[in-house]
Amino acid sequence: MTLKFISWNVNGLRACVGKDFEQTFKALDADFFCLQETKMQAGQLDLAFPGYDSYWNYADKKGYSGTAIYTRHKPLAVTRGMGIDEHDHEGRIVTLEMDNFFLVTVYTPNSQDGLRRLDYRMHWEEDFRRYLLALDARKPVVVCGDLNVAHHEIDLKNPKSNRQNAGFTDQEREKMTTLLQAGFTDTFRHLHPDAEGIYSWWSYRFQARQKNAGWRIDYFLVSDRLAPHIHTAAIHTEIFGSDHCPVELVLTW
Repeated sequence: MTLKFISWNVNGLRACVGKDFEQTFKALDADFFCLQETKMQAGQLDLAFPGYDSYWNYADKKGYSGTAIYTRHKPLAVTRGMGIDEHDHEGRIVTLEMDNFFLVTVYTPNSQDGLRRLDYRMHWEEDFRRYLLALDARKPVVVCGDLNVAHHEIDLKNPKSNRQNAGFTDQEREKMTTLLQAGFTDTFRHLHPDAEGIYSWWSYRFQARQKNAGWRIDYFLVSDRLAPHIHTAAIHTEIFGSDHCPVELVLTW
């Protein structure tokens, strides 16, 4: 069995649809296509694809956050959020329970300018890790999305000048280390431990994408026991339509 997963922070799905999203979706031909930052409410966009069901989580606040999963495979169960009221009003998580694994797509809160949301982010990280570990105790987990952290210096173009900026604070990087040490594998780094200059997000400012001054903040993580099944892990830097590009995972059994 081979399964292909795609994850993409579309930075507003309605805007992305105007930038060839539908063609990209069809070309990538995934079993599971996960979205973050849809910035939508229910009923604002009718976007269906033959052969796929879709599951959405909308933020209470209009035009903000939001996640979704399109799937060719019918899940056993669908969960929105992590069951903690403090975290579950921003539409940040969709979980599908499949026969042999859980699929979680997540849009991790940004610590924001001046790190004004860093304390909340730290609290989120603790609760999200506990949520994933509770799933992992039942069956293996595939977790994907915009995790809003560049884990190591190799994961962004300008590590020295960005140290302690949102997404590259010591605290956020340490939480990522803690999550991986709890039993998860960063699939891209697993296959490409020394790959440099491959990023998934570029600021819209300063011609960052043309200069490839980017960050790798979009991930596929899997439970360690799925690591032997990682076939490919790719970052589609050639695909435009958002300030992020899609990332890909193929698992084989």
